[in-house]
Amino acid sequence: MQTPRFWFRRRSWQASLLAPLGALYARATARRLSRGALNARSLPVPVICVGNINAGGTGKTPTVIALVQALLARGHSKPIVVSRGYGGQLQGPLTVNPRQHSATEVGDEPLLLAAFCTVIVAKSRREGAEMAVQDGATVILFDDGFQDPSVKKDLSFVVVDAKRGFGNGRCLPAGPLREPPEAGLKRADALITLGCSADQQSFAPKVQVPRLTATLQPLATGMDWQDTRVLAFAGIGHPEKFFASLKALGAILVHSEALADHQPLTPALMARLSKDAKRHNARLVTTEKDAVRLPQSLRQEVLTLPVRLLFDDPEQLTSLLQTLPEADPSASV
Repeated sequence: MQTPRFWFRRRSWQASLLAPLGALYARATARRLSRGALNARSLPVPVICVGNINAGGTGKTPTVIALVQALLARGHSKPIVVSRGYGGQLQGPLTVNPRQHSATEVGDEPLLLAAFCTVIVAKSRREGAEMAVQDGATVILFDDGFQDPSVKKDLSFVVVDAKRGFGNGRCLPAGPLREPPEAGLKRADALITLGCSADQQSFAPKVQVPRLTATLQPLATGMDWQDTRVLAFAGIGHPEKFFASLKALGAILVHSEALADHQPLTPALMARLSKDAKRHNARLVTTEKDAVRLPQSLRQEVLTLPVRLLFDDPEQLTSLLQTLPEADPSASV
């Protein structure tokens, strides 16, 4: 499903019509968080949550990758990511094995993250976190889960796209939010806004928590994109950003196919895209997250443009990570 456009308009009849349902959604979220906090599980290792207030893609996965790399650099020998494995069929808890598991089984994001550290998929985040402790995690990172009160977090980041911000400020289904920003940010330790400097300046949320700004930059792989004819496809939160990155690198986009987030890359879809690319004398190119959903037979045919998150002031992140408690190796779950 594509994100409704009215979610990002200041005024629309659709949002006004759905506003009562949005208010009910916000109250239900607040009630669930309040009740769940009473039974939140404390763990003997530090827990970081990378979540959002918006529904859909805001850049959580590249943020998790950046945090994993920062934690490894700080001496954490075994960061473990816990994910619910959106789009995957397996309930877990289980450790993701890229050689054995497919995106259909564990979801595309866990497969991508498994290239950087151990990843556990579990429909119950609490069970996944307990398994991570048993597996010797020195720190646990939740990919999403900001509205899940089952486990106590030591550090919570809210990630938001600076260009889109918090949309029309309404909760689902009237807007893109899981809860009102003023309520959610009270539980956050920092807000991470992703985007170019112009978008960062135009997004001015009234927050009382530290704000870290960052951008997604293409990773240098040796590929010369200048004047390369490409047919690009992407099933991520905001595919237009991916297409813009290719253009900025000098690629010639003969066609850009915006898919729904996590959309299956069916044989029929890929056959059509391959046929179109050949007709335009172009190369197929997609994102890292989409690439893990490709059939093995097409992995060599499709180019990938990887991106990495870069913080404008890395020292801000370092200062926050220094607040994490030490793990207690003698404790058990």
